[in-house]
Amino acid sequence: MASSTPVDREMESVMSEVLSSYGNTLLRMCFLYLKDSHLAEDAVQDTLIKIYKNYDKFKGNSDVKTWVMRIAINVCKNYLRSSWWKRIDESAILENIPVYSSYETNVQDDTVVAEIMKLSPKYKDVIILYYYQEMKIRQISDVLKIPEATVSTRLSRAKNILKDKLGGWYYD
Repeated sequence: MASSTPVDREMESVMSEVLSSYGNTLLRMCFLYLKDSHLAEDAVQDTLIKIYKNYDKFKGNSDVKTWVMRIAINVCKNYLRSSWWKRIDESAILENIPVYSSYETNVQDDTVVAEIMKLSPKYKDVIILYYYQEMKIRQISDVLKIPEATVSTRLSRAKNILKDKLGGWYYD
């Protein structure tokens, strides 16, 4: 059995830290993007592979969480662009969204999640990152590579859209 090098041990430590710190968060976010728990798991694996392969390119200009989330968002968007995804009836998927029984949350009703998934990507991105990933506007700006003012505007518009769709009963 070959002994591991210091670089291997460092990467193992980094990947372990990423997985323990962001694993559940990544899975939750990928699920919200892809609307399918199995695809979300695949997307998390692909994200971890990209992190592993590109960790040496991380310059530290942003928070590690910001960098990790940006990779995950890009992976999910690539999945959504694939020809396989374009053949799927998205309305059928939305009707079958599971309640988050396999995720750590107390969501009893999937109505809000279903409405978030119906938002256009520019609004869905900011809602997911702000509310589900608990990122600050500045961090979201870094992840999406857009100005903070644009993030604020999109967040406000997305909230208004959800408020109109959900009425006073669900909106908080």
